[in-house]
Amino acid sequence: MQRAGAKVMVLAAGLGTRLEPLTDELPKPLVPLGDRSLLEHVLDRLRTQGLMPVAVNSFHRSALFRSIASAFDGIFAIVDEPELRGTAGGVAGALDVLAPGPVLVTNADVLSSVDFSELRARTPAGGLCLAVVPRARGEGTLGLGAGGRVVRLRGERFGDELEGGDYVGTLGIGAELRAGLPARGCLIGDVALPLARSGAVLATVPVPGVLVAPGDSLAGYLAENLAWLAARGERSYTGPSARVSAGVELDRAIVGAGATVDGAGRLERVVVWPGARAVAPLADAVVTTAGRVVNVRPTPAQAVR
Repeated sequence: MQRAGAKVMVLAAGLGTRLEPLTDELPKPLVPLGDRSLLEHVLDRLRTQGLMPVAVNSFHRSALFRSIASAFDGIFAIVDEPELRGTAGGVAGALDVLAPGPVLVTNADVLSSVDFSELRARTPAGGLCLAVVPRARGEGTLGLGAGGRVVRLRGERFGDELEGGDYVGTLGIGAELRAGLPARGCLIGDVALPLARSGAVLATVPVPGVLVAPGDSLAGYLAENLAWLAARGERSYTGPSARVSAGVELDRAIVGAGATVDGAGRLERVVVWPGARAVAPLADAVVTTAGRVVNVRPTPAQAVR
């Protein structure tokens, strides 16, 4: 009988320093994006491809993951890390809760259109398969040669480059390779690079693009929330049990479940977290559940819309 286990490893153990001070309150994977957290968006996409259950690792404010895990249908296990082990170490520490065969791994703060069935099929038993957005030759974080194999990575070259690409934080780890993962280290620097140097094939699967990647800056986080609204064809969103005073106009604003907006005037380009209280007028800001108002400098594109 095949041992039961998680079908996918979701990496959620980072510190989220680029989203401070938001991540002083919540780990980045639990930060709201639109009507739910980043992690829930990732889980929903995995669910549509039949990839439940999953394992999730945690480090920063790890107790929060455990306290809400019961509400996230499809989590097989939360694997706490007492100290950061890196992406390779994170997978190595979760091997006993993962199903046999290739290990499919994805970041908790990036949502892309990866076909996981194709990723699994292209993963060599003793190697890796990286999900890559194709780019022009010489561009991107890596280069691709014949058959889509990686020939440029972190400044090193292993063959003739035909096109460039960007790795999107999702990969497959071969069944024979998984047992040899380092207890600490990086999947790219400490696993992929040594494989490439040895002449092993690093396979890739192309993906059309990244759908959500709000982790680089506060401005990026606000922009992804506004993009979520735009994709719905809406100028605002008000979550269940939220209350907005009659004198408040919502314009490109997201008001989370159970939140309150008082005052009068426009709430423009603002994200109000679930349970938070905001006061209008307010623009270009994130209001956290703990009551913190984080002002965000808008990008030029946001400012002119």
